[in-house]
Amino acid sequence: MGEAVERNGVVIDDGFAEAFPMKATRVIITAHNLAWARHAAVAATGFATSVIACGCEAGIERELSPEETPDGRPGQSVLIFAMSGKELAKQLERRIGQCVLTCPTTAAYAGIAEGEAVALGKNLRFFGDGWQISKVINGVRYWRIPVMDGEFVAQETTGIVKAVGGGNLLFLARDTDTALAVAESAVAAMRRLPNVVMPFPGGVVRSGSKVGSKYPALGASTNDAFCPSLVGLVERSELTAETRCVLEIVIDGLTEADVAAAMRAGMDAGIEIGSTGGLLRISAGNYGGKLGPYHFHLHKLLAGGGNA
Repeated sequence: MGEAVERNGVVIDDGFAEAFPMKATRVIITAHNLAWARHAAVAATGFATSVIACGCEAGIERELSPEETPDGRPGQSVLIFAMSGKELAKQLERRIGQCVLTCPTTAAYAGIAEGEAVALGKNLRFFGDGWQISKVINGVRYWRIPVMDGEFVAQETTGIVKAVGGGNLLFLARDTDTALAVAESAVAAMRRLPNVVMPFPGGVVRSGSKVGSKYPALGASTNDAFCPSLVGLVERSELTAETRCVLEIVIDGLTEADVAAAMRAGMDAGIEIGSTGGLLRISAGNYGGKLGPYHFHLHKLLAGGGNA
């Protein structure tokens, strides 16, 4: 490992984020207006911050204009990630069934055509109790399910593709206000890019973790090396007394290049704020490079490269 570099007064660690193979799909949710499309999208991507306890990781990719959707209505594009195709299919059916089928005026369409086809409306059609109708348009099957505001339309299947989860950045700042400002700016920059989501609340996580725990029942525990309240108490802290707040952003993307681009955009946003704005250092989390095959090196990203 070489030396850290400095940009606009911010130290950039010579480290890397370690990411993992995942499976992903995109679903296009449309509705009578953008507000109801967003209600459905927010619900469908709720409780989806980490596969550790949520089963999947998900988020809203972006808003869609009527010109960008299959039915000419405003919509939302959502991305859902899981560790296997089987788990992703299960999460997809539950979330579309409970959060989109239930939401007034919505419809659901495949956002990815390639890859393994898994059920979108294929099983949800049975809610129609025999009154459901299928329609094939240009070789694609859709299901029309009668509901109390008219009908719920869902494409029969959507595609599952290989993806990358767990890209991350750690922002080390002087105080909470600074850390929040940097994280919010970084998330905003990342959200302007396609094919990525930041699954934690507001795109940001404060409870970074390490592998293992003093309690045998737990496989992970608080990342004490980055906890400001533990400086001087833990055997090995990554922080100085000046660092009073650390926030992390986790990125899931459809490809390595997508995750790399998002991390680069987040780093640039933090560097623009700089040390005068209270950002002291940018780091990343990894497990020694032994668990995930995708390594996103911060210095290479800074130089305009990807992972290696």
